[in-house]
Amino acid sequence: MRQVCSILSTYTADVSGVCSALYEMGGMVIMHDASGCNSTYNTHDEPRWYDTPSMVYISALSEHEAILGDDEKLIKDVCHAAKELYPRFIAVAGTPIPMMMGTDFPSVAKEIEKRTGIPTFGFATNGMHSYLCGESMAFRAITERFCSTYAKSTEENSNPAPGSSKNISVNLLGVTPLDFSVTGNAESIKKLCNENDIKVQCCFSMGSSFDELMNCTDADVSWVLSSSGLSQAKYLEKEFNIPYIIGVPIGEIYTKRLFSDLKEAALTGKSRPFFHVREDAPQPDKCDKAAPSYITGEPVFAASLRNALEAERDIKGLRILTPLENLCDRDMLRSRDITEAEEDDFFRLYEDADLIFADPLFKPALSDSSHARFISIPHEACSGRIFRKDIPVLIGKGFKKLYIE
Repeated sequence: MRQVCSILSTYTADVSGVCSALYEMGGMVIMHDASGCNSTYNTHDEPRWYDTPSMVYISALSEHEAILGDDEKLIKDVCHAAKELYPRFIAVAGTPIPMMMGTDFPSVAKEIEKRTGIPTFGFATNGMHSYLCGESMAFRAITERFCSTYAKSTEENSNPAPGSSKNISVNLLGVTPLDFSVTGNAESIKKLCNENDIKVQCCFSMGSSFDELMNCTDADVSWVLSSSGLSQAKYLEKEFNIPYIIGVPIGEIYTKRLFSDLKEAALTGKSRPFFHVREDAPQPDKCDKAAPSYITGEPVFAASLRNALEAERDIKGLRILTPLENLCDRDMLRSRDITEAEEDDFFRLYEDADLIFADPLFKPALSDSSHARFISIPHEACSGRIFRKDIPVLIGKGFKKLYIE
């Protein structure tokens, strides 16, 4: 059966993406579910759970409520908890059961906000999409609701006109442990910014306070580091004229290109949205008809890794093959890249592959007769904590440590 995973693991679901994006912001997040989604989230998807407190709860949806649809109980329980916890905001996110019930999350959120006076969001997640969709929804909603209010309350925007000599400040967007884990990747990106005289205005959403996040409208440029941050970047561009670039700074050569793009975007006020188009980049359609090579992972990371491999290892013919959604525009990828791939696709395409970069949980897709070289790059959103100690820090010079047989 297609659209069913019987052997390969699935990626973290959209409801966990909402929780991860909002984890450090001081809000109260409720998963509307019987139980199970919360334990999956806090034991496998959230490495901050044991070190950083956060208000993430389950609604304990009962069978009776699931059948009869008693939204009033959910609303009362959330309001009661909010009066005791005083959260900065409330977010209610869905799971598969509310999807089948037809729960109207925007209406539930509106009623909770009316009763509590606390800003409330309703996210119609359903567990059928990946964490990228949930994160994207949460980042965009928070920015529209709070950052816009902050900007309007400021007498004048501190952003200089494009071309100013002021030190450049940047928003790091789409940064959560689901893509960057807690092994030093996020810290390495911030360090690179400091080394290039770039001020990190805020990081959505690891390591920045809520007030720092609300100051994102004062940045000169946004840096989209995963697909989940693109919608937020486009909103900041539309409403506050903040341009953006896309890409993960992997390898010295590609990192230099990204910082060049970042500074150019800040000075000209024009976005650099294409994370793979380079005049010197080899075009896949011109490559020899050799066995294909695949990179499986989050699309922005995968495209950035490809750029680094082409630039520093002279590896050509690399294609992206991932089950994740491409939340970026389609023309940001190459013609032979495949997103939203299904389990059957991996078994079929991996069979003839020469080189594969993927989380270890994709290795079962290789048959005994396959001669593909498998390079393990664990991904928190795929294998959780199982291989966390093996997650590489490929940022900047760290890329040199990636061993390829």
